[in-house]
Amino acid sequence: MKQLVTVLATVLASTSVFAQEAATHTTASSDKGMLAIAAAICMGVAVLGGTLSQGKAAAAALDGIARNPAAQDKIFTPMLLSLALIESLVILGFLVAFVKIGGLL
Repeated sequence: MKQLVTVLATVLASTSVFAQEAATHTTASSDKGMLAIAAAICMGVAVLGGTLSQGKAAAAALDGIARNPAAQDKIFTPMLLSLALIESLVILGFLVAFVKIGGLL
C-alpha cells in the first residue's frame, strides 16, 4: 500500500514538469473538460482518503472499547471529534473541486 501511494504521488507530482506556460487566450472547451476530469479525480481522492481514515478510526475506537468497556466515555467523544474533522477534510476537497471548475464562482 505504501509503495502504491509513493508511485501515485510520484506520477501525479511529475506532471508539473511537463506543464506548458499559460496561454493568453481564454479557457477553451477542451480545457473545461480537463478541469472537469481534475475535479472528479479530486473528489474521488477525497472520498477514498476520508473513507479509509474513518474506517481505521472507528475500528481503533471500537477495538479500544471492546478491550476496556469502562473507557467508553473517554474514547467515544474523541472518536466523534476525529470523525467530524475527517469529514470536514472531505467536504474541503469537494469545495476545492467545485471552485476549480468554477461551479461556485
